Amino acid sequence: MSDALPRRATRDDVDGIRRLVADAFGKYVDRIGKPPAPMTADYAELVDTSRVWVIEQGCDVVGVLVTQAQPDHLLLDVIAVAPTAQGGGHGRALLERADQDALDQGLTEVRLCTNEAMTENLEFYPRRGFHETGRGVQDGYHRVFFAKAVTATGPTSRR
Repeated sequence: MSDALPRRATRDDVDGIRRLVADAFGKYVDRIGKPPAPMTADYAELVDTSRVWVIEQGCDVVGVLVTQAQPDHLLLDVIAVAPTAQGGGHGRALLERADQDALDQGLTEVRLCTNEAMTENLEFYPRRGFHETGRGVQDGYHRVFFAKAVTATGPTSRR
């Protein structure tokens, strides 16, 4: 399990975030036929406009989370763990951070989408309390949409 807690990202983390995202999502380029959306994001802008969290191991960024408050939910925009750091609890720590972001902003639901070609995610998110809410094409990607309720009294409130 991860001992490293997510911390807010700064502009100094942007290059590390880009490397991490390229490593984590690169394997999906062939499946999707183009770079997945997280590989095209402007992380310098997101650090300024969203809640961006990182987990470090040594000098490397090994986990990243991007959340954005919407009127009725928290959008979990990007979550990634370096392939070399997977299985160490970093994904769980980042998902817990997303739950806390929602609660901190008075929101009771976290939503996300994943590409339908990322078949591993279609099993991963339901095991973490998310349920599928729909499928469709968005921004040229075939997406699967998920949502999860969060409450201050639930297990996600432990910090």
